[in-house]
Amino acid sequence: MDNSLEVDLHGMTVMEARSFLQKVFKNLSINITEVVVIHGNNRGDKLANMVRKDFKHKRIDRKILSLNGGITILRLKMDY
Repeated sequence: MDNSLEVDLHGMTVMEARSFLQKVFKNLSINITEVVVIHGNNRGDKLANMVRKDFKHKRIDRKILSLNGGITILRLKMDY
């Protein structure tokens, strides 16, 4: 059983991506333990910065920067 959810923000503005992530977290199953966010990094770092620095949610335990600069892993709290 995979407890990971992958979301792709390519082609979105920062505002669209933030709204999308808020909806994802609002509807997130309690069984999901991590959200893999694909934001890319070839067209600038605005989406990456939003995910890594600005986006907050009470279920996020920590943010892990992938070796691939276009991905951030959001590890979720188990006792939510």
